[in-house]
Amino acid sequence: MNQLTSPQIFIYAALPCEAKPLVEHFNLKKDTTVQPFAVYLNQNICLTVSGLGKSAMAAGVAYTQALFASVENPVLVNIGIAGHKDHAIGNLFLIDKITDADSAKSYYPPLVFTPSCAKAGIQTVSRTLLNYDPHTLCDMEASAFYETAVRFSSAELIHCLKVISDNESSPAGNIQAKQVAELIAAHVATIETLLKELSRLAKLISGPEESVLFEQLLERYHFTVSEQGQLKNRLSRWTTLTNAPVPEFDKDRLPKAKDVLFWLDQQIGKLEFSL
Repeated sequence: MNQLTSPQIFIYAALPCEAKPLVEHFNLKKDTTVQPFAVYLNQNICLTVSGLGKSAMAAGVAYTQALFASVENPVLVNIGIAGHKDHAIGNLFLIDKITDADSAKSYYPPLVFTPSCAKAGIQTVSRTLLNYDPHTLCDMEASAFYETAVRFSSAELIHCLKVISDNESSPAGNIQAKQVAELIAAHVATIETLLKELSRLAKLISGPEESVLFEQLLERYHFTVSEQGQLKNRLSRWTTLTNAPVPEFDKDRLPKAKDVLFWLDQQIGKLEFSL
């Protein structure tokens, strides 16, 4: 891996045909030193082709983010295709609700900006469905991507973009790799706009106030490595939503690290509810 490269933006695609137009548009070069996954880079963007399915996507995200563990507040975006009962092939959607069909868990990527495309919910399944859901899009990676990605960055910087590749009139069996590449290529301008907006947000939440408080809390409380990541994500989310310092709290009433995390969850929950 090129040690001089420190990308801020991480794109995850399941299939090579989904990645191809992005590799070309952003002039990404394959890193031949990385073996488990196909990884493409420039100075600001890293694109990983994970392979099809939830397990492959989760592994791809975890592996890539471990390679670039020093990157603060990375932007993580899953870009790929999805099916729907009657949405027109080629339509682009930013996902605002992700439901895992196996676990029934749902995730709600927070939108703190106005997207330049339509929004939709998506259901992630383990195998291709014979019958299309009339209410949500359907794919095979989004839930695994999101559930893994939130371990590495603030939720506001993690999103899924899906292009409709199949519907009831033209089912999944008709999908061709060339067609998928063309569908993604048609939206590279919108994708680039989204990435720029998320990069702007990432810079906003990387301010010195957050870093100082993070270090102060580490000195006072014992956070495990996992809890340190959770703490950083919560402080980043607060800053993104408010652009203000975290309010003072009674440290005597929060004796343990997990108490601090729970308190921060409560404060952020109040903000997101009011939004």
